Amino acid sequence: MPVILKNGNRIQFSINETVRNALSDLDIKDVIGVRNGNTFYDLQTPIREEGEFELVYSNSEEGLEILRHTTAHIMAQAVNRLFPNVEFAIGPVIQDGFYYDFDLEHIFSPDDFPLIEQEMQKIIQEKLIIQRIETNKQGALEILSKQRAKYKNELVETLDSEIFSFYSQGEFVDLCRGPHLPNTGLVPAFKILSVAGAYWRGDEKREMLQRLYGTAFWRKEDLDDYLKIVEEAKKRDHRNLGKELDLFSFHIEGLGFPFWHPNGTILYNAIVDFWREKHREFGYEEIKTPMILSDTLWHQSGHWEHYRENMYFTKIDDKDFAVKPMNCPGGTLVYRSSMWSYRDLPIRMAELGHVHRHEKSGVLSGLFRVRSFTQDDAHIYCTPEQLETEVSGVMKLLEEIYHGLGFTNYDIELSTRPMKSIGSDEMWEKAELALANVLNQKGVKYKVNHGEGAFYGPKIDFHIRDALRRTWQCGTIQVDFSMPERFDMEYTGKDGQKHRPVMIHRAILGSLERFIGILIEHYGGAFPTWLSPVQVVVIPISSEKHIDYAKSIYSELFKMGIRVKLDAREESLNYRIRDNQNKKVPYLFVVGGREAETNKVAIRKLGKGDLGSFSFNEIKLQLFNEIKLRKNIYTLGE
Repeated sequence: MPVILKNGNRIQFSINETVRNALSDLDIKDVIGVRNGNTFYDLQTPIREEGEFELVYSNSEEGLEILRHTTAHIMAQAVNRLFPNVEFAIGPVIQDGFYYDFDLEHIFSPDDFPLIEQEMQKIIQEKLIIQRIETNKQGALEILSKQRAKYKNELVETLDSEIFSFYSQGEFVDLCRGPHLPNTGLVPAFKILSVAGAYWRGDEKREMLQRLYGTAFWRKEDLDDYLKIVEEAKKRDHRNLGKELDLFSFHIEGLGFPFWHPNGTILYNAIVDFWREKHREFGYEEIKTPMILSDTLWHQSGHWEHYRENMYFTKIDDKDFAVKPMNCPGGTLVYRSSMWSYRDLPIRMAELGHVHRHEKSGVLSGLFRVRSFTQDDAHIYCTPEQLETEVSGVMKLLEEIYHGLGFTNYDIELSTRPMKSIGSDEMWEKAELALANVLNQKGVKYKVNHGEGAFYGPKIDFHIRDALRRTWQCGTIQVDFSMPERFDMEYTGKDGQKHRPVMIHRAILGSLERFIGILIEHYGGAFPTWLSPVQVVVIPISSEKHIDYAKSIYSELFKMGIRVKLDAREESLNYRIRDNQNKKVPYLFVVGGREAETNKVAIRKLGKGDLGSFSFNEIKLQLFNEIKLRKNIYTLGE
């Protein structure tokens, strides 16, 4: 029997009973559904499985998703009323909102948004009852035959399911799995955000649709706060800042392949230097594996079967090779090149591996989605007894790197075995238990994503929160009992017999390119001094009278290893100050006759303005210390 849990009580109900009926005798407010693992059911849905179901309240994360899904349908209904010839594709919930894809002749623009929102408000005021309709495939096709439903028909024809569900609200009926709110009147605050093109089913050879993005919240105050963040995010867009700060560029000759400029290369290398320093501290050794490897390796690893569509291929001496999309198979060959004893384990091999993945042109997005990037991979080979200690160590390293780069808050998710996977049940149970044990021992909060693990093992994912409270999945720890079997990896145990090591895949930054994009937006381009491509600009008040003293300041800072520039252009002093501030240089050292006489510099700090004059001998040491300690705030003059 299915069971609903409420305040520790177990409430039984019948198979095929709707959630609404199961809860009818209970005094429950603000409940809009139930969930079993990652599966959600609204009040209209009959439950056909046994298990323990948790109540879903409107003010929960899941409740917000249900609100946004319903709002997506309201938007689609509004578009249908305004543009009757529209055809509907899909309209899912995404992070921070939802979208719906439309096919129609009218080209949406922001000028259409108020009109659509006005119609949405009418639908909300109508308080239309939302009903779930269930049928078989033939019934679904009959319902769709009464609509303009080219895309929905394709979905039904390609889905292998005994039950197809629709949701109706007034005149609007849409093929949908749900879940939804009971009626349209429960949507309090929403906004259409933007429009973009999107290929049907992500296939650039298929129809180009129009995608309307929107969001919804339970409180108008939350919506207003979110819209402020959206506006600030536009100002911090890493693609614009990358151009303004001369960090990187993209070119038609290499779509999806970033070109790093001198400033961007300095930033990139500063992060890598920090990464290498922390890995050495935690007992890692760095390796480098080839970019192109025989296709037999990818068959052996399982990537050929599970990842082939995302790979690039070539031929060498009439034999098939693949450009690596991941580093792990090459890492296993390094492990296998030596004989290992239990006394040698754990072995921690780190690699900044340059990988390539075939991403569709329609999903490329600055540094966030590229075709060529560097993974900060590491593979740990250990005994089963060492597994939990090693996972704990990775979490400690991850924390120190994130904090060092200015990210102090992150969310943790544990993802378990997916439907498409390799390895035995016993292997998966051991791996999942080990990851859960480490998280529980550390006392951290985490979310379980049932069925969302990698095909070769369960994983812990880390989602950092930036200055705008947005989350980004970067770090991951993946336990792999399967690849050691596939590659016949061994070590000699205490008993003198051969044993399989446990393999841990892990990344902290993930893609360096993507992480730098996140970092740019986190700091708005105003990097802490240790990361800034230019740390100090020396500006003589007069390019003639004060140039010698300015050059001496520049020379001494340069010899100290500080990234310094001299700005002695013929432009006015105010122009040079303003120009360098716009380039987000942390410190400007302005020097004139008074400073030359007293061996001082007048400091202008980014975001603070003029701080006054300071002894150069003292300030240079403070500056060196700020950089050496990798402080994430500007400290001079304090």
